[in-house]
Amino acid sequence: MNWITRVRNSLPFVAKRETPDNLWVKCPSCQEMLFVKEYEENLHVCPNCGHHGRISADQRLALLLDEGYSVLPQPEVTEDPLKFKDSKKYTDRLKQARAKNPHKDAFTVGSGAILDNPAVVGVQDFGFMGGSMGMAVGTAFCAGAQEALDRKCGYVVVTAAGGARMQEGILSLMQMPKATVMTRRLKEAGLPYIVVLTDPTTGGVTASYAMLGDIHLAEPGALIGFAGQRVIQDTIREQLPEGFQRAEYLHKHGMVDRVVHRKDLREELALMLDYMQGEKAA
Repeated sequence: MNWITRVRNSLPFVAKRETPDNLWVKCPSCQEMLFVKEYEENLHVCPNCGHHGRISADQRLALLLDEGYSVLPQPEVTEDPLKFKDSKKYTDRLKQARAKNPHKDAFTVGSGAILDNPAVVGVQDFGFMGGSMGMAVGTAFCAGAQEALDRKCGYVVVTAAGGARMQEGILSLMQMPKATVMTRRLKEAGLPYIVVLTDPTTGGVTASYAMLGDIHLAEPGALIGFAGQRVIQDTIREQLPEGFQRAEYLHKHGMVDRVVHRKDLREELALMLDYMQGEKAA
């Protein structure tokens, strides 16, 4: 606090101004302080370094889908089938996550259109228990694929996950083949399945539906991989190259088709759906 502020605050006839705590946000990449309103208007992308911040499922759906889309109800699944407990009960962790999130789990499906191209969009929210894949996520993914099959339109999935949900054990891993079957059904029906990889997409999600798309897009700088970089280095006992597992590196080596800025993503998806779907579905 400088001396002018101290003097001003000591004067009884001068109204004291209070500054809200949420006016600024620090970019995790370049460490610059950003005005929250400008940051949000820039789609949660840092205007200085281009770092793409994480956004919620609702923000992602509103960004990609035309107005008037509908959100599919979250499928009902058995909760805490293993009665899992570590430092907390699994049921308590779910309650805590739901108190901070408008949806019951980490995968939300919207049905509508992208620039008049019929589409179903599934979004994984890293803000809900790290976007981890459990039975609810796997079932919601399959419900989104079935909606695309019923509507005869493309299925776009935006991934963001730390991997399978450990509290559900083998049942979470069983979602991998289940989701894979639905991607095969989309292929057999001749419907496009497009994956948008966002930061981070790792573990069992990468090992299943995140890498089975007809086209793979990625946001700039997104971390994409199966095992962590430190684990890989300790296993192969070699230093990994700079930028390893980032979207740009994977694009250079053929695992990602295009790296697309968030502001261009909607138009890019619309172009691909228009090309791949031919006649628009009803």
